[in-house]
Amino acid sequence: MQERNKKASLGGGEEKVAARHTKGLMTARERLEYFLDEGTFQEVDRFVLHRCNDFDLDKTRIPGDAVVTGYGKVDGRPVYVFAQDFTVLGGSLSKVCSEKICKIMDLALAHGCPVVGLNDSGGARIQEGIDSLAGYGEIFWRNTKSSGVIPQISAILGPCAGGAVYSPAITDFIFMMKENSYMFVTGPEVIRAVTMEEVTMDDLGGASAHTAKSGVVHFVADDEKKCLLMIRELLSFLPLNNRENPPIYKTNDPVDRKEMSLRELIPINSKLPYDIKNVITAVADDNYFFEVQSNYAQNVVIGFARIGGRPIGVVANQPNYLAGCLDIDASFKAARFVRFCDAFNIPLVSFVDVPGFLPGTDQEYSGIIKHGAKLMYAYAEATVPKITVITRKAYGGAYIVMSSKHLRSDFNFAYPNAEIAVMGSEGAVNILYKNDMKKATNPEEMRKEKLDEYNEKFANPYAAAAKGYIDEVIFPEDTRQKVAEALDLAYNKRETTPPRKHGNIPL
Repeated sequence: MQERNKKASLGGGEEKVAARHTKGLMTARERLEYFLDEGTFQEVDRFVLHRCNDFDLDKTRIPGDAVVTGYGKVDGRPVYVFAQDFTVLGGSLSKVCSEKICKIMDLALAHGCPVVGLNDSGGARIQEGIDSLAGYGEIFWRNTKSSGVIPQISAILGPCAGGAVYSPAITDFIFMMKENSYMFVTGPEVIRAVTMEEVTMDDLGGASAHTAKSGVVHFVADDEKKCLLMIRELLSFLPLNNRENPPIYKTNDPVDRKEMSLRELIPINSKLPYDIKNVITAVADDNYFFEVQSNYAQNVVIGFARIGGRPIGVVANQPNYLAGCLDIDASFKAARFVRFCDAFNIPLVSFVDVPGFLPGTDQEYSGIIKHGAKLMYAYAEATVPKITVITRKAYGGAYIVMSSKHLRSDFNFAYPNAEIAVMGSEGAVNILYKNDMKKATNPEEMRKEKLDEYNEKFANPYAAAAKGYIDEVIFPEDTRQKVAEALDLAYNKRETTPPRKHGNIPL
């Protein structure tokens, strides 16, 4: 047994293992050992062999084939794992490989534990034909069945091409390395042959392309070790499954801590930008914020933080980028995050400073109506505790979409200088008094008078508070305490929805 174990642990052999080390890369088993708590990795199906005899594959049967599967612990909490082994036939997926992965996914679902997959594969094993494709289909089905039930996390630590990309795409979060990792449905050569486009591997499917342009990837790391540590950190915010609450960590940061810097952070002039991340970090435990998709759709900020040791999901408009307007990409980014948090019992805290939806023919023709509706649908559907803080502007439909009281947010706070209205004063005055200003002897003076009048009425939160749409107007420095108290009160929130198979979100 010791000899068999030793042989299996070498994967494709000493030469191929040495070649990986020469490139500065770890083997599949080394990655899992590094990722999991020391001494906790237990391998499953180490001696499984592929069953293909075509194309001389019967001469290349390696114990375990091209994927390493098993389970272990992260911070003492159980997790199921699989790592594709590039030293065995380029990590290509055989029917046996898919069976190993499916077994792990089935166990994870039955036991209520997260699944982490480390992808490093040349794709389907061509020699096995339809069997390899069938294997992918079985994995995809399990990804879909597990969605919203257990956290699913993917890391791209090498190539991931063709049909192989769809399993990570269904999972909750995707990590990539800056170098040596690629994702694409069709490679540069196929694109060149079909469309005559010239594109490099990196430009087509590298980390920069998928973090900034496509939005497919959520996190990028400098190297594989950093990537694995980031996955561990992400797991620290998440429950094991949808029936549990997220783990609570001890903190020495008082929940009633006042943050006086917030008084000066937001400019009095509502047209001037500021960084909403400074608000988030000021409110969070130990001023720490774990941002998600930081390079994509930067007009909205999403990520995880803790308040009083409890994990929260944060969604915030970013006045530093496109003035915080919502567009197609931002709506998609925020909506998917809101739905993830709702699925896994993570309370949502929203910081609102939004002048509206981004105008333009490009946005309209590309479907801003249905894409913007995704975010509205996600917030309306969410039954977790929802706390909203309006820091400055909240105009029009974007005000409603951003976790307003009308979408059943539990607690809605606003700063004293918040502006809640259908639109900004200049646009409103131009519409409301258009005809009057045409007749006026001094239209500029009248316009200034009406602007002052409109600002007096709507450039503050009290009109909304008078109608109960804002629960409390708070001083900025009290934000942490108010949010913490609201989270305490809503901790045991239970909300039922009408029986149905599922809703029909505007995809």
